[in-house]
Amino acid sequence: MKNIDKLIEIEALLENITKHFAKNNLLRVKFLYFARQYQNLSVGMIIDKLGVKKSNFALMSSKLEKEGVIAVKQGELDKRNRMLFLTEKGEKELDKFLGELSAFFGKAGADTEKAIEQLNYFLNKKI
Repeated sequence: MKNIDKLIEIEALLENITKHFAKNNLLRVKFLYFARQYQNLSVGMIIDKLGVKKSNFALMSSKLEKEGVIAVKQGELDKRNRMLFLTEKGEKELDKFLGELSAFFGKAGADTEKAIEQLNYFLNKKI
C-alpha cells in the first residue's frame, strides 16, 4: 500500500471512530477542540485549520454561541480579528468527548506515541 493510500485509510478510520463518540456531530467537536487548542488564532486561521467554508463556520459559531458553548471576542491586538473561546459549558462538553475517546484507545505504547507524534508533525508541516 502506498503512503497516500495509508493516509486516506487512517483518516477514514479516525473519522469513523470519532463520529461514534461525537454522536455523529464531528464538526461540532472539531470546532470546540480547535477553539480550545488555538484560542490565540483568529477565526480566519481556525477556518483554515478546520477546512470548512466561511458560511458553514459562521452558522456553527452562531449556533454554539447561542448555546453558551463558545464566546466570540474581538482580538486584543487587532480589533478587526475575532477570537473564539470555550465557555465552562464548552470545556465540559469537550472534556467528556476527549475522555471517552481516550478511554477507548487506552494507554498507547512508546512506539505508538512516537508514530502519532511523527504523523502529526508531518501533517502540520504540509498544511
